[in-house]
Amino acid sequence: MAIIIVMSSIIGSGVFKKVAPMAEGLYSPTLVIVAWISAGLIVLFGILSIAELGTLFPDSGGPVSWLEKIYGKTISFLYGWASFTVIQTAAISSIAFVFAGAINTFISLPHLSPELESITFFGIIQPFDNIGAKLFASILIISLTVVNIKGAKKGGYVSLVFTFIITVCIVIISCLALSSSIGSLETFEKVSVHYPATGFTFLGFFGAMVIAMRNAFWGYEGWITLSFIGEELENPRRTLPRAMIIGTLLIIALYAVINFSYLYVMPIDEMIMAVNADQNNIAAIVVINKLFGDGGAFIIGAMILVSTFGCTNATILVSSRIYYAMAQNGLFFKGAAKCHSKNNTPSNALIYQCIWACLLVFSGSFDLLTDLIVIAAFVFYGLIVFGVILLRYKDRTLHRPYKTLGYPFVPIIFVVFCLILLIVSFLESPNKSIIGIGLILSGLPFYYYWKKEARKLIKTDESGY
Repeated sequence: MAIIIVMSSIIGSGVFKKVAPMAEGLYSPTLVIVAWISAGLIVLFGILSIAELGTLFPDSGGPVSWLEKIYGKTISFLYGWASFTVIQTAAISSIAFVFAGAINTFISLPHLSPELESITFFGIIQPFDNIGAKLFASILIISLTVVNIKGAKKGGYVSLVFTFIITVCIVIISCLALSSSIGSLETFEKVSVHYPATGFTFLGFFGAMVIAMRNAFWGYEGWITLSFIGEELENPRRTLPRAMIIGTLLIIALYAVINFSYLYVMPIDEMIMAVNADQNNIAAIVVINKLFGDGGAFIIGAMILVSTFGCTNATILVSSRIYYAMAQNGLFFKGAAKCHSKNNTPSNALIYQCIWACLLVFSGSFDLLTDLIVIAAFVFYGLIVFGVILLRYKDRTLHRPYKTLGYPFVPIIFVVFCLILLIVSFLESPNKSIIGIGLILSGLPFYYYWKKEARKLIKTDESGY
């Protein structure tokens, strides 16, 4: 069961769409597979590290509480704030984008004139581009928010059902592609026509691989929630690392196989052209459409619709609780602490989240949002894993039911990679990186204001006035 929990926490819709931007940057089918596997191994190092914190503080509430214990309230608040401004809300928007892309399989989504679509802010934000997908994504977010405000309850196994659907979809696509006479191993012997004539320089290759891995990380996003399963296991020291290693390796294998299947059927340049022909195209559907025409594409499109619908709903439901808890502690907009009078749901937190998620939908594209998520999230992931090392020095006497496998090399490698990812991202796309970091730091004025207001309330209570 622990292995299933691990897989359900990580596996997501990113694997259906991310192959094209990765192929554009690496120019080689083989390197695309290497990037997926490498990203998975880095994530595994992160998982093995945060498991120590999860069993050390099993009832603490996860990353927000760990960051407070290790670095203080300011960093902890910034993680919660970043969850609202980019990490969780952009995740909702990104999954909704994939949902809209699946709809595009059945009906052609509308576009505005090229003049309107080309309007750009800050070099990367195009609010009117791909307007049809943005409208459908926003409608999905608004509809599911209303449902959650009304108190729709999520059963304990619902997330496992959607995980099962995604897994079945991956297996079906892989089996159909690999058994097809259309595919050939020869596609892996050819590189893109855009591959540098003199080959990659070392730094060029290194940078391209890191950016490709940044794309792949969206497929693994959600792994941080694995910190909560330690308290449910009878023997975490023995069971936890085994479940995490086996579960993560299975996902890496699934991701590698399905991406191998895409590129087995479609040569790399054909894949790039087919997906880029319409930014709503999804690689998985493009491949099945080539193999079986519209009929097969409709079936896979329907499965992606169902799975992304469930993923969007689950993310909306869980994420709003973060801001609700922050507001109750006086460190978020006061209104977010209010519950629906009848349904007892965090209605205002859900509404605030919905508004911001829809604004993010119109701020850019699927790839822009997922890049912002990874950039912002890995700032905190690096801090959290580095915290494992700090706590080993600060308090050696703490009882640790599980200790990080491969310590100190495993957490050090992860932290160093986080730094490399942030540096390469800044050099490759400074505007994107500045926006990501800016959304995190934008919380500081709010934090000091809310902290000041909280002190006033405490003084008022103490004085009796």
